Amino acid sequence: MAKSAIKITEGNKTYLMGEQPLHVLNNINLTIESGDYISIMGPSGSGKSTLLNIIGMLDQLDSGTYQLLTSETTTLSEESRAQLRRQHIGFIFQNFHLIPRLTAFENASLPLMLAEKTLSKRHQIVEPIFKQLGIAHRLNHLPQQLSGGQLQRVAIARALVMSPNILLADEPTGNLDQASGHEVIELLEQLNQQGITLLIVTHDKAIGKRAKRQLTMVDGQITTDTVSQTSKSDE
Repeated sequence: MAKSAIKITEGNKTYLMGEQPLHVLNNINLTIESGDYISIMGPSGSGKSTLLNIIGMLDQLDSGTYQLLTSETTTLSEESRAQLRRQHIGFIFQNFHLIPRLTAFENASLPLMLAEKTLSKRHQIVEPIFKQLGIAHRLNHLPQQLSGGQLQRVAIARALVMSPNILLADEPTGNLDQASGHEVIELLEQLNQQGITLLIVTHDKAIGKRAKRQLTMVDGQITTDTVSQTSKSDE
């Protein structure tokens, strides 16, 4: 049986909007197995990105528990949570979050710099990933010299350099044209087929339907949880 990568039990998250509490996550119960491919859909403000941030340990539950692999994260120090995040989770965002003055290689290798890897080791890790993603010829280009699809591939490379078990993608095609978006989704699906657990938040129903498991959120709750018998990625 597959090992649970993620388990949230009775998870709640509330933000204060002025003096009014806004319940962003309401009693979330979610188990995700290693190697799953999941889309999270729903209207704006339904809690999709908050759930992804909780899973990525960029935010914490107010109540409930969150287990990542064998670690109960809600009792960990911030330092321990950051270490766990570096070891296991890669992030891909809609707006790429690349640093304009750094080359594609330098942007992708930032996590390795923070991990104090030598320049030689950084090249050894980053260059094969760029080749896999089809952007080896863009290694020394600045972000302003890259297309939207290339920018997202650099962001994907940055998410992969620490060899994560889990990839979290928040609207990864939101700033891309249809053709580039399709290419990026196919790249992420290839990574999932290699064993990485993949979670995608999306407003695009066509992209959402490609996932093997599809969650819908409304008002901070998971309202549907469907396992597709024939996902688009299997066709």
